[in-house]
Amino acid sequence: MILTRNYFLLYTRQLQLLHFWLLLGIYLAALLGNGLISTAVACHHRLHTPMYFFLLNLALLDLGCISTTLPKAMANALCDTRHISYTGCAAQFFFFFFLFSAEYCILTIMSYDRYVAICKPLHYGTLMDSRACATMAAAAWGTGVLYSLLHTANTFSLPLCQGNAVDQFFCEVPQILKLSCSHSYLREVGVIMCSVLVLFGCFVFIVVSYVQIFRAVLRMPSEQGRLKAFSTCLPHLAVVSLFVTTGFFANLRPPSLSSPSLDLTVAILYSVVPPTLNPLIYSMRNQELRDAVRKMMSWSHFSRDKLLICLYM
Repeated sequence: MILTRNYFLLYTRQLQLLHFWLLLGIYLAALLGNGLISTAVACHHRLHTPMYFFLLNLALLDLGCISTTLPKAMANALCDTRHISYTGCAAQFFFFFFLFSAEYCILTIMSYDRYVAICKPLHYGTLMDSRACATMAAAAWGTGVLYSLLHTANTFSLPLCQGNAVDQFFCEVPQILKLSCSHSYLREVGVIMCSVLVLFGCFVFIVVSYVQIFRAVLRMPSEQGRLKAFSTCLPHLAVVSLFVTTGFFANLRPPSLSSPSLDLTVAILYSVVPPTLNPLIYSMRNQELRDAVRKMMSWSHFSRDKLLICLYM
């Protein structure tokens, strides 16, 4: 019996370390991808356009979103613990919802940017000047803060009557609601339904924008013009699809589909996968962005070699 128990503990510890290295690899990939995009957009004047300005905001939000959840999960796996303080849980909840909702607003604004660029190109400089872009980005971040404040204050004012064990690797809404009293969580459900309506309105705006975009693209006489227009829209459309499908399935799936393994899979899909894959999606079909990243990396390699030459002289 002692040997069996020791073997089980050893197996569990090895599994925890495997989780740590897996999460660390995902986290480093997300940091590298979003960091390269942020640096490339900030350092190259050719990328100082509204589309890349919003892409910079998206990369920063992705960095913050994945940094809210994974470091704590990695620390728990490494230290063989699952503890998080009540204040830490509330802070994680607040920052995740702030960044998640602000990212959705930025994606909505990016669809409007593509609509104006393709459907109203003569008015693009007026409608999407630097002041308008800064105002829209500030509105997206501010909306995220207000939504998260409302959501966090409402959720953590609920009495927790079903224990204090959150069956997830971060403080997630459905798991926290499971801990509340059955008669007191209806208020939070009302807030969630209002939020779903707002998110659905943004989704409808994105869909209508792309319907107009595709109609305008298909009317273009030049095949090269159509391909260029599609190349600027497809990455954003792919990111929106990934973001919306994972988020909606996580929050709107029926309770009959809930299980610990499925809940964990869905949580990883909507909280970890989009921030990690977004840089790859945008860089695959964007030649300007790839050139900027390549130039930046070659410049850093040249600077390092030059520094080494100076040190050895």
